[in-house]
Amino acid sequence: MAEVFGDEEINSALGSLPGWEREGDALVRTVELADFPQAIQVVARVAEIAENDNHHPDIDIRWRTLTFRCSTHSAGGVTASDVSLAQEINGVIEAFRSA
Repeated sequence: MAEVFGDEEINSALGSLPGWEREGDALVRTVELADFPQAIQVVARVAEIAENDNHHPDIDIRWRTLTFRCSTHSAGGVTASDVSLAQEINGVIEAFRSA
């Protein structure tokens, strides 16, 4: 089982995750995209990454606003897998914003 991060490790990870914050036992980022189709494209790309990594975020879709929540439910908190997925999500968001 993955090791759950403590407060210090989570705070350190957040230092390298622009746009993310801690909410309870999860890393959370809300982002607004240009329009609904772009938001869905971001979700589709994140879904591909999540399937490949076998680690899936919770995603809330509200028109062009997406909220990603990364937490390892089986471990009961934030793990290295969540930090890695958050970094990949940031890369996807930036790629779509700069396209």
